[in-house]
Amino acid sequence: MKGIIVSGGKGTRLRPLTYTGAKQLVPVANKPVMFFALEDLVEAGITEIGIVVPADFAMARDQIMAAIGDGSQFGARVTYIEQDAPRGIAHAVAICREFVGDDKFVVFLGDNFIREGIARQVETFRTGSMNAVLMLHRVPNPRELGVAVVHDGRIIELQEKPAQPKSDLGIVGIYMLDHHFFTAAERLTPSARGELEITDALTGLLEMGLDVRPQMVEGYWIDTGKHIDMLDANRLVLDTIEGRIDGEVDAESRVDGRVVLEEGARVVRSVVRGPAIIGAGALVEDAFIGPYTAVGNGCRVVRAELEHSIVLEHSTIQDIETRIADSLIGRNVTVSRSALKPKAHRLLLGDNSNVGLE
Repeated sequence: MKGIIVSGGKGTRLRPLTYTGAKQLVPVANKPVMFFALEDLVEAGITEIGIVVPADFAMARDQIMAAIGDGSQFGARVTYIEQDAPRGIAHAVAICREFVGDDKFVVFLGDNFIREGIARQVETFRTGSMNAVLMLHRVPNPRELGVAVVHDGRIIELQEKPAQPKSDLGIVGIYMLDHHFFTAAERLTPSARGELEITDALTGLLEMGLDVRPQMVEGYWIDTGKHIDMLDANRLVLDTIEGRIDGEVDAESRVDGRVVLEEGARVVRSVVRGPAIIGAGALVEDAFIGPYTAVGNGCRVVRAELEHSIVLEHSTIQDIETRIADSLIGRNVTVSRSALKPKAHRLLLGDNSNVGLE
């Protein structure tokens, strides 16, 4: 079997963070979310992996290729397949036909996160006679997702963001398919938004009378498209970490609970309360790091408090009197108190930012 990771999309729901990079490389517990997808595929025995990258967003494409390389760091062999424009998920999969050949394959949207992995579901598909397996998860908001209707162990109908959902079984962004998918994709016409829709292609499999089965995700699944979703995924991963202190903690500091302190990181006159991770070379000084916080490599948190937040590499948070919580802070950002008088908030923010001030 082969794997396909789709890494297109502009990440509009994570702007301004994604104006300058790929949404799939935003980290969860200091690991890019796409790395979890790669690891899940390899754990399931899939080592030949094609990654669809956006040719029209060169910065994101180049960042993904630089971060993953040839895939050897994951125990995989990676082939990059360029999608010329955002023409839909079905199009992104269809252009992988030569890469896939006649093999069964798994499609993994690169911003999806499943904490328990997919090895069990992949093995069911690998050894079974079905033509496709869709991974489903019971959701409280079926009107916002693609929904599957299941009868006698088979999927019999798919609905895309239905006004009147016939079930609460949301379609997870992981699809297990065989060569019939490409036949269905050839018959598609663009939707109203000008894309080849994956739900339409999957419906085509049903119309061809093929065997499409469900597999439930019983644990945690998150589509990390919004900042609160990233924080939820961060929390879930941090809940599983084992504490490890490879950096330095001075005598005036306290580290409570499960905390990872990477090599070269320093904690000075501070409290770090886990679960939390502090990246390599980071400095935490006269500060408080609360539970479910990930501080990236090379960051500085000085005379400030953080909780339930993600701070990306080489950012500085300094001299902030109010605790920062539930926040996602990008790379090379400086958050500090201004000494200018009269006292005022002076902000330089990207489009679609959301800032609450007291």
